[in-house]
Amino acid sequence: MKLYFKDPATGGELLFFENEEQFDRFFFTRDRARLYLTIAWNKGPDQQVIIDEVPYNFPSQQILPLLISQSFRFENPGDIVAWQFNRDFYCIIDNDKEVSCVGFIFLGTTETMFIYLDEQEHQRFTELQQTFKEELQHKDDIQGSMLRNLLVRLIIKITRLGRSQYLSNQLQNDSSKADIIRQFNLLVETHYKTSHQVQFYASHLNKAPKTLSNLFLLYNHKSPLQVIHDRLIQEAKRLFHYTDKSAKEIAAELGFEDAAHFSRFFKKQTTLSPSDFKRQVVYPH
Repeated sequence: MKLYFKDPATGGELLFFENEEQFDRFFFTRDRARLYLTIAWNKGPDQQVIIDEVPYNFPSQQILPLLISQSFRFENPGDIVAWQFNRDFYCIIDNDKEVSCVGFIFLGTTETMFIYLDEQEHQRFTELQQTFKEELQHKDDIQGSMLRNLLVRLIIKITRLGRSQYLSNQLQNDSSKADIIRQFNLLVETHYKTSHQVQFYASHLNKAPKTLSNLFLLYNHKSPLQVIHDRLIQEAKRLFHYTDKSAKEIAAELGFEDAAHFSRFFKKQTTLSPSDFKRQVVYPH
């Protein structure tokens, strides 16, 4: 089942998937024009999910938020219940920063977030799933508002669970510190191709680089510089996997002065040269 809503006035789109055997997303190729955030719920047994050609175990009864730029496919897509929506659908309203389309579940951490549902939460989410289905099939002039309210409710519930499972007690009790990390991740997502130094991001947050580093240590997180480097490597790997661009072209796209500098950086981060990595790439179908 695939249900779809589009607001003709704003271009906002919401999609709902259940028992769809072909559910996946390839951002760099087929789905480049469809700027959808995704929330996927594995209602079946544990299975594998491939995100940007990296395999992960997707445990049963867990929820996985995915960014616009991520490509993914599932071992058993028919067991996945999923919501997809674009910024025009959700971000046209004044959402609280914690539950916005740049909120915690999408940019609160750089790790892939699998959010566990206990038996009680499973029942609540099942009820919400059913309500979405009913509203998507009920066409009237307030349908868009109803669906947005349901999506807000869904994201609030996932955010609460994600914060309790992924933030230390200290950060849960000090939302300002957690929000600095989220803002940093958002800035990196926006500027990583042009700004590779921590000082740029620290200045935008009105913080000293050392202050940022200490905060990330408190979070038991990678250093700010490693977050930037990991984002560059992630994008480089995506471009090698999903495009036919050369290492020189990728270096230029990612803001490196020359291909040699990029090659040294790539090998330091991955232990492989760009050419060696490219040779082992298996193109997804």
